[in-house]
This record gives sequence, C-alpha cells and structure tokens, in this order.
Amino acid sequence: MSFARGARPPVLSLVFSLVAALGAGCATSRPSAGHVRTGEPPNLSDAKDAVYAYVDSGAYARDFAAASAEARAWIERRAAARQPGERLAVVLDIDETVLSNLPHMRAEDFGYNPRDWDEWVDSAAAPVLEPMREVFASARARDVAVLFLTGRKDPRDRPGTEKNLRLAGLADHAALRLYSPADAPLSTAAARKAAARAAWAAEGWTIIATIGDQESDLSGGHAERAFKLPNPFYRIP
Repeated sequence: MSFARGARPPVLSLVFSLVAALGAGCATSRPSAGHVRTGEPPNLSDAKDAVYAYVDSGAYARDFAAASAEARAWIERRAAARQPGERLAVVLDIDETVLSNLPHMRAEDFGYNPRDWDEWVDSAAAPVLEPMREVFASARARDVAVLFLTGRKDPRDRPGTEKNLRLAGLADHAALRLYSPADAPLSTAAARKAAARAAWAAEGWTIIATIGDQESDLSGGHAERAFKLPNPFYRIP
C-alpha cells in the first residue's frame, strides 16, 4: 500500500472503503414496513466485522502468501533469463506490502488520528510481512534491485520509514521514494507511481515487476508484470 497523503488522507482515514470493498457480502438493515430505502450502504460495523473475520481466520495471510509466491516465481524466472547489460529492478510499495500496519489499525478500530499515525511511523514498529521479505531476499540474491515507492511523506516520514525497513531486514534497496511536494500536481497515487516508474525506466532500469496492495500501485505501465496483494482495509486511488 502506499498512502497518497497529498491527494487524500492517509490509510486509516479510509474506513469508508471497507463498505465499498465488502458491500456485496455484508448485511444491510431491512426497512420497516411502509418504508423504501434506496442506496443505503452496508452497515459499517458489519463491514469491519467481515474484515476482522477475514484476518483472524487466516484467510488474509493465506491469500497474501499465495500472491507473494506468484511474484517471487516470476522474479526468479525473469532473473534467470536476464539479457547482457540489463539492470533489473522490482518496484515495491511499503504499507501492507512489506510492512503491516495492522497492529495500529486494530488499536484505532480502523479510525484515523493524525498524531497517532505519525507516532506509529516514528516508532518504526510495523512488523514485516514475511512472504514479501522472502520476495525481497530472492530478488537481491539474484542481483535484482529493489526500488521502494510509497505515499508516506517526505521528509516527515523518512527517518521512521528507513529505520523500520532496516529493522525488518529490508535495508538493501537501491531507492526509497516518498511523497514529496513535487508530486502535488499529480492528483492520484496511480499517476504519481506511474510517473516514478517511468522516471526509473528512463534512468536505465528494466522494471520486471511492480508489487503492491493497491490497484494504484500497479496501473500506468512501465513494468513487465504487476502483482496485486490483498488489502481489505482501505483503498487509495
């Protein structure tokens, strides 16, 4: 995930996306006799309960591991077919891609408090998502560079992010690009991330994969393959 915080509030302010994402499977209240309600969304409590159930059942972890395994297999095959002179790289999002904010989200009951979020980032306490650490390690073992691309803010979030990546065993990366004031003209995370990949490609990187928990991490091209990780918690355009 990456938090396109210049375009809209960060991750934990996006609880409403639970409703949009889970609407088909969540119960709605029945109108009383004589009343017709059109457009009433699924109840937010039901949507959150569905997310907790998805995580606590182990289904989220299984889906995450499966998606990560697909990405790892592709990276290994592509690295084995490297052409002479190719500078291979993968672009990775950070939040809900290599680092999990679930402990913080649970503590906030999927709410958002800016001060609490900043303290969480500064704490560098987000646990690593192990299947993606394995993807990272496999890429580096094959001399495939890792380029991190996140919506966390620069410079405010850089120290905590760098520390967290280091503690998670993810320090061996070629780039860490955060959201900066220069990105403000790009109104969506999708546009910003596509532009960043285009810039890296222009520098000579062959981006063999872009991996993230949001569709906005993947759209816009400038990567040979795109891999979507599950995220039932929020959506970033």
